[in-house]
Amino acid sequence: MNREVRKAEKADFEAVRNIMNQVQEMHVEWRPDIYKSNESLISEEIFDLMCKSGNLYVAEADGKVVGVLEIDYKHIESPAHVTRDVIFIVSMAVEASYRGQGIGHLFFEKVKELKTIAGADAIELQVNAKNRAAYEMYKKCGFTEKSINMELK
Repeated sequence: MNREVRKAEKADFEAVRNIMNQVQEMHVEWRPDIYKSNESLISEEIFDLMCKSGNLYVAEADGKVVGVLEIDYKHIESPAHVTRDVIFIVSMAVEASYRGQGIGHLFFEKVKELKTIAGADAIELQVNAKNRAAYEMYKKCGFTEKSINMELK
């Protein structure tokens, strides 16, 4: 299988929207008290802006878009924290039929490359507590827990 990660383009909109909707439905299933079904998580206009930002990537397998990655560059500076530059993974999603086939690892290789280019100190992300498969993949890729979000209803 020929696979690559590249910057997202306008023509990728439908594939990206479908992948994002699949992931949204997983979140709805896990936490219907927080997430809701929504066929239009992202408009074409917002997608175009995201593409222009240069921070949106897609994974292709044999010419088909099978994953989407959004990153953000953050400069952290405050009296309470050491000054750091971080690449934050805003969202990473893989087409259901391609999960477990190394697409997430491809995305991490791209983000590691971007970290080196930017001279960033770290890569950070958040993961849904119900998403054990993603959590285990992140650990396998070297991520460690930094903080844990909790709630009281």
